[in-house]
Amino acid sequence: MQRCILGLFNYKREKQFAETIDCEIFMLDDLDRRILRQWQADPSLSPSELAQKCGVSMAKLARRQGRLQDAGIVKGVQAEIDWTALGYSVEVSLRVTLDKTVGRAFEDFFDAARLVPEVIEMQTFLGRVDVRLSVIARDMGHYQHIYRDRILTLPGITDIEALMQVALIKSNESLPL
Repeated sequence: MQRCILGLFNYKREKQFAETIDCEIFMLDDLDRRILRQWQADPSLSPSELAQKCGVSMAKLARRQGRLQDAGIVKGVQAEIDWTALGYSVEVSLRVTLDKTVGRAFEDFFDAARLVPEVIEMQTFLGRVDVRLSVIARDMGHYQHIYRDRILTLPGITDIEALMQVALIKSNESLPL
């Protein structure tokens, strides 16, 4: 059964929508939203700092965090790595079209692409482009090596288009809670 999260925006409208589909309702209250807002703003806060900012005890915070994780709203907390600080100054977005006449085209492609350490993100799409890969490299020479020796040898590719990232304008913006 699908889970419907209510209480993010307009509860009345959300509830009407949730009633039209078969779903388990999970209600966010003001405290849940406060916890998510603070946690989203600074994931490095210690539990005591987060509890203090949210105006609750650490025990109550732990229960609410567990509830949000059990509901699948919070999947985890992870470090954000600055690839440029590690010497990877080039990021390229590759739009890939696969040969869909091959039965396992997607599975074979993803299995092989996962083995390329410089591929930091993979997404699938509906439409002309099937897959988007984000590839990082130290410089253009390194990227050429990755592209020729690792990317072009991936199975099932019928077309590929490279887009060079010039600037990152917006990334991982917080959800307005």
